[in-house]
Amino acid sequence: QVQLVESGGGLVQAGGSLRISCAASGRTFSMYGMGWFRQAPGKEREFVAFISRSSTITRYTDSVKCRFTISRDNAKNTVYLQMNSLKPEDTAVYYCARRPGDGSRWSELSRYDYWGQGTQVTVSS
Repeated sequence: QVQLVESGGGLVQAGGSLRISCAASGRTFSMYGMGWFRQAPGKEREFVAFISRSSTITRYTDSVKCRFTISRDNAKNTVYLQMNSLKPEDTAVYYCARRPGDGSRWSELSRYDYWGQGTQVTVSS
């Protein structure tokens, strides 16, 4: 059983920065792509960013490009999301998820098999 545990969320002012982390259990972390998603109140869960197994491929939703950076440390079984220039519309619960297999369609929730419990990010105006 794989466990994903997010941390690092909190309250930040608009324009500020925050780095959230996702620690994975098990010894196969490096074999899977990882994604970050978010869900704001009353909205559907949406794709934020993806990183491939060896970090050679990264993808972002348009609204966070040039502001957010996804990275991973396979030695620590951890994936990160560095968020800069935060906006109030970035307020959401952020989830990490594991993506088995190869191929594209990084933004599709159904392509991910394990999810964390989420960490709240609140950006005040």
